[in-house]
Amino acid sequence: MNERFDDGAAAQAALFGGGQMGGLMRECDWSRTAVGPVHTWPQSLRTVVRVLLDSRYAMWMAWGPELSFFCNDAYRPTLGLKTGFLGAPARTVWAEIWPEIGPRIEQVLDSGTATWDEGLQLFLQRSGFVEETYHSFSYSPVYDDAGRVAGMLCVVSEVTERTIAERRLALLATLASATLSAQDTEQACEQAAASLAGDAEDLPFTLLYLLDDDAPVARLVAQTGLPAGASAAPLQVSLVGGDAGEQAAVASGRQGTAAAWPLNAVARTGAACTLDDLAERHPGLVAGPWPEPITQALVLPFTRPGANERPAGFLVAGVSPLLPLDAGYRRFLDLVATQLGTPSPMRAPTPRKSGACRPWPNSTGPRPCSSPT
Repeated sequence: MNERFDDGAAAQAALFGGGQMGGLMRECDWSRTAVGPVHTWPQSLRTVVRVLLDSRYAMWMAWGPELSFFCNDAYRPTLGLKTGFLGAPARTVWAEIWPEIGPRIEQVLDSGTATWDEGLQLFLQRSGFVEETYHSFSYSPVYDDAGRVAGMLCVVSEVTERTIAERRLALLATLASATLSAQDTEQACEQAAASLAGDAEDLPFTLLYLLDDDAPVARLVAQTGLPAGASAAPLQVSLVGGDAGEQAAVASGRQGTAAAWPLNAVARTGAACTLDDLAERHPGLVAGPWPEPITQALVLPFTRPGANERPAGFLVAGVSPLLPLDAGYRRFLDLVATQLGTPSPMRAPTPRKSGACRPWPNSTGPRPCSSPT
């Protein structure tokens, strides 16, 4: 019998159904892999592959001396952008995390005893960058027709979204209580910084700027992750000039101006600003627990208690280089900025200095001001 026909018929019989991954398995030339053509597979391998394909729970399997890789549809999203994984050695498919998972797999193969991990942190390369992820899983032995351990089956639940959400909620709760005793906005920022430093995974650096009442500048009053006065953390940021002025400052390499952060644009629009140009604006910027450079940041305004339109200051928040800046991340940063401006029973506006009001940048007349306290 023609071997290719024989294997094709065997694949159709053993690998029917199974959604997308079942189709890919039927199309795969298994003769080019360590497990060989499907018609040569032992019944034990066919059975466990059938179980894997039929399950709606995320599973992957490593079989044989080369630990050839199999997975089902539910597991496919975990692989992200990876290709060419079917039948490949598992140590190649998951090379970036093999130092963590390899010893666990060897334990299963050597002892025949299952493992269990809950919320294990793994750094995957599946999205075009190194990504912080969390997984709860068990590695269990699978057996060949002679009853010997021939591989392992992983049943897994990715808990990245839940783990990070819990971490962020804890930070928001801590932030709310930390600022309760603040007497004014500046003290609230200083107290908030201690809480923000506790979540460097989501906030590798934060800069808290307050508007100066007597000059068109914003003053750095608290920061985390970067030393005050560093090129990316200037003690003052000018609010003079529009976008053209900011671009000119960036081109000239000036710091301590709008080149550092576009606070003036955020003050004018009252809307948060996403910066995707940190590689040019602040090359090689590293902060927080990760060694990868930070390439994104958000500038968010927050208001002083009792104020209507004018922002009291700005939160500049570095975005983790190991997480996507998705809708959940943006909502979290919005809530952090909102908390900075939320009044507490003991907090009053930062007292203004007496004297004539200065013109607000880009305006033709004096800006509103309250009576001196």
